[in-house]
Amino acid sequence: MLLGYRYKLKPNKEQTLKVLRWIDMLRANYNYNLADREATYQTRFIQGEYCNLRNKSAACPLTCPISTNSATSDTGEVYKVKKKTGEIKLKTAEEIQITNLPVLKQVRPWYKEIDSTVLQQNVKRLQIAYNNFFAGRGKYPKFKNRSNFQSFTFTTGIKVADKAIYLPKLGWVGYFNSRPIPEGFKVKSATVRLKADGLYVTLKIEDKAVPSFPIIPTEAVRTVVGLDMGITQLVHGSDGSQYSNPKHSTNKRTRKLLKVRQRSLSRKNKRSNNRKKARVKVSRLHQKITHKREAFQWKLARELTKKADAIIVEDLNISAMKKRCSTKEDSNQKGRFFPNGQSRKRGLNRSISDASWYSLTKKIEYLAAKQGKIFERVNPRFTSQICSCCGHKDKASRSKEKFICTNCGHHADADINAARNIKKRGIEIHSFPASCKVKIKVVPEDFREPEQLRLFEMPTTESTEGKRRRAARTLQTAGAWELG
Repeated sequence: MLLGYRYKLKPNKEQTLKVLRWIDMLRANYNYNLADREATYQTRFIQGEYCNLRNKSAACPLTCPISTNSATSDTGEVYKVKKKTGEIKLKTAEEIQITNLPVLKQVRPWYKEIDSTVLQQNVKRLQIAYNNFFAGRGKYPKFKNRSNFQSFTFTTGIKVADKAIYLPKLGWVGYFNSRPIPEGFKVKSATVRLKADGLYVTLKIEDKAVPSFPIIPTEAVRTVVGLDMGITQLVHGSDGSQYSNPKHSTNKRTRKLLKVRQRSLSRKNKRSNNRKKARVKVSRLHQKITHKREAFQWKLARELTKKADAIIVEDLNISAMKKRCSTKEDSNQKGRFFPNGQSRKRGLNRSISDASWYSLTKKIEYLAAKQGKIFERVNPRFTSQICSCCGHKDKASRSKEKFICTNCGHHADADINAARNIKKRGIEIHSFPASCKVKIKVVPEDFREPEQLRLFEMPTTESTEGKRRRAARTLQTAGAWELG
């Protein structure tokens, strides 16, 4: 079993300055390696070595050896020989850049103070970014700046004590031991990360003797719940439950506070101490918002995973939902554009980011796996247009937050109707037992008793008896205080 524990560090001044210096040097090395690979691509593409740009597997110069005009080619070690078979193979860019690290330390001696495993993990970090790009899981790697490069990783030489953690070339660093490491688990790696309120370390621990969490078999599933994500209400359940959205960063008070602090930051002189203080205040406010959101999502995820044996959520393409609106160019006048609604969509994008649907579903997935429950993501296409009763699909059936089927007349909340369709798709994928397909009987809104009639109800003896007793107890307590 593999787990991750995070602790806050208590470094001294010398260790803090060393960590900040390491982050700056590692960022420079990361950007250098990225620029070297891009130069390789340009050089080899111009020479005609890679002409098929449509097939990523064939045209992959970004993962090939470094170009001849780069510093890495001076070593001459572009080939590797297998000891067993004697086969000669061409090294990848990752292997060449890792073997070139000793040369880097000779040319730039200040890199000697950084642990060798940290430098190797820095190269592997770039390689992972390229692998995600070629696999379609991420965008093309970008050059890092101070705001998006604030961590590094150790893989060897880590020791953990009750009050301190030993990190190679940093020494024993104090930390808040908020949770003890279970017996039998070994530390695999340690990632030091800089945040607004200080330094944190994340320990990856593993114990192969501990088995992974068992998953409940499909035949034993008795209850299934479908979850639909929203903005006015954060989560809508197929059982009719709804959970409100606290809007941590888009509520009125937080938006006003962010605006005041951002304005104060913009008015400070660049590279001044006052500007640094103002920037720390803004970053700490953002961190506080993040902590509130994380705590709320963990609490909500626990409640949602307790609902059923199988949890079905919608697989949303959030990046496409937040995409900018296409421009509308005026055909009569060149260079003139019509309004495209982007200014209104900006508020929607902020609300989507504040809701953080993907982060919530990842927490639900983790807790479901921990409890041995089934978790599934389904395609949300047309779930808000299909009737959960008859299955009729019509765009006109939905009107804002209401759903009235044009075929059978079924009416319900649009998001709850979508959650029931999500549940059905999950049942079809896993072929759950027939007992999971039982519909929830909900009283139609037309037959519910109006709340206004309760204003004219006469009090009964049962309802007034409790009030009399409570009033008598209050009078007795007040008399006792006066006598005392």
